[in-house]
Amino acid sequence: MTSTTHRDPTTATTPWSLHPDRALPADPVLRPLAREVYAATRGLPIVSMHGHVDAALLADDAPFGDPAGLFVTPDHYLVRMLVAQSTSPHGSPGVRGVHDLGVAPAPGAPAGTAPAEQDPRAVWRRFCAGWHLYRGTPTRYWLEHALVEVFETPVRPSAETADALFDHLADRLARPEYRPRALFERFRIELLATTDPAQSSLADHARLAADGWGRRVVPTFRPDPLLHVDRADWTAQVAELGAAAGTDVVDYRSYLDALRARRAAFVAAGARATDHGHLTADTTPLDDADAARVLDAALRGDVTPDQARAFAAHMLFQMAAMSAEDGLVMQLHPGVLRDHCAGVAHAYGPDRGYDVPERTEYVRALRPVLEAFGHHPRFRLIAFTVDETTFSRELAPLAGVYPALRLGAPWWFLDTPDGMRRFREAATDTAGFYNTSGFVDDTRAFCSIPARHDLARRVDAGHLARLVAEHRLDLDEAVKTAVDLAYHLPRASYPSPAGRVR
Repeated sequence: MTSTTHRDPTTATTPWSLHPDRALPADPVLRPLAREVYAATRGLPIVSMHGHVDAALLADDAPFGDPAGLFVTPDHYLVRMLVAQSTSPHGSPGVRGVHDLGVAPAPGAPAGTAPAEQDPRAVWRRFCAGWHLYRGTPTRYWLEHALVEVFETPVRPSAETADALFDHLADRLARPEYRPRALFERFRIELLATTDPAQSSLADHARLAADGWGRRVVPTFRPDPLLHVDRADWTAQVAELGAAAGTDVVDYRSYLDALRARRAAFVAAGARATDHGHLTADTTPLDDADAARVLDAALRGDVTPDQARAFAAHMLFQMAAMSAEDGLVMQLHPGVLRDHCAGVAHAYGPDRGYDVPERTEYVRALRPVLEAFGHHPRFRLIAFTVDETTFSRELAPLAGVYPALRLGAPWWFLDTPDGMRRFREAATDTAGFYNTSGFVDDTRAFCSIPARHDLARRVDAGHLARLVAEHRLDLDEAVKTAVDLAYHLPRASYPSPAGRVR
């Protein structure tokens, strides 16, 4: 990732720089080819069709806060590594838990929950002291890119450089050219999709549209809390859904009508897709009468776990049916057991780094939806996985035959240099390149968006270079494929509902 020159980061007189060939193949035959392929994509606009940047960030366009609040506290990749090393003699000094990294207790947290560290400089020092923990990880790659390429950081993080780096970054963050919209332009982002609750008012997107940004930042419909009827907050979520849709949800029919109304509002606001993060990929439908009985039981508060699981699968089928009607692309991100540590989730809320992948089955799980809609001209399903054993055995064969299915990019625990290489090697034999969706960054860390796309482009350049060296592709074909993967496929995979075939 960095130059091979050895130097003391605390006394170096030359700026910290990144090697131009980082993440490209080390093989001397492949590297020149990879450079040529990568050169065709490095300056392309970014099409970011799945992520978690808050629309309010761009609607407000206020300066970012302090370095710790920008880089450390909201980033579960950073937090989980520092917490994992909190008891190690060579780990992260001063970190006993997520609270030491500025994570605040959740509403209703148990009495005695440790309060969040209030001093951002103390949080930053803990992160810098643990910089070595990120060696070899994609987090290190993304952070280096952001620190060097975006913020011109002069030296690597360390315990010794922490305060100087904090001051450097604070100075940059106060400048107008580092505000969100200015960085959006600098990053060459052409289209950014956020992810929004189904009952969201979309007020921030309305503000962006009023400022002329409505075609550049679009919402994504995320109904997960409404489809899992055994959630503790499900009744409250449904009440919010009804209020947003302008109706009372009193039975199964009014529940479906409210979901359709909110989908229509998202389409009107420019949405291209829905997103579903269920534990399994099961899409087995229920009879309408059985679904209505489960919904009634949930409204009474006496639904069983088995009923809830069956209803969640049924509602994925219903979401597919609605996508075939309104043209929203359906994204499915299953296979992650959320909040593995219930105590941390109770005390500090979700998304604190305790989400863990598990084995996921797709062949039988997706069969109901694909049999019903797999050849439908207005339906598209993009299936993601964090279980890479399924790429060549299940997902690539499915995407290689059903016109409606695309194979999503390596996601979350797999969006690493080696993980992305394994994905191309496992999936391309059966699905080819053009039954995949192109890269998605899946991030809430706004400043890491260009780093993530850059890494994907470099990895694809390396894979394509090998195909050229093995005389399986000509160089011009490799360059064209790289451009398609980086730019044209993401745009084609997420068309506007108005442009879908009727």
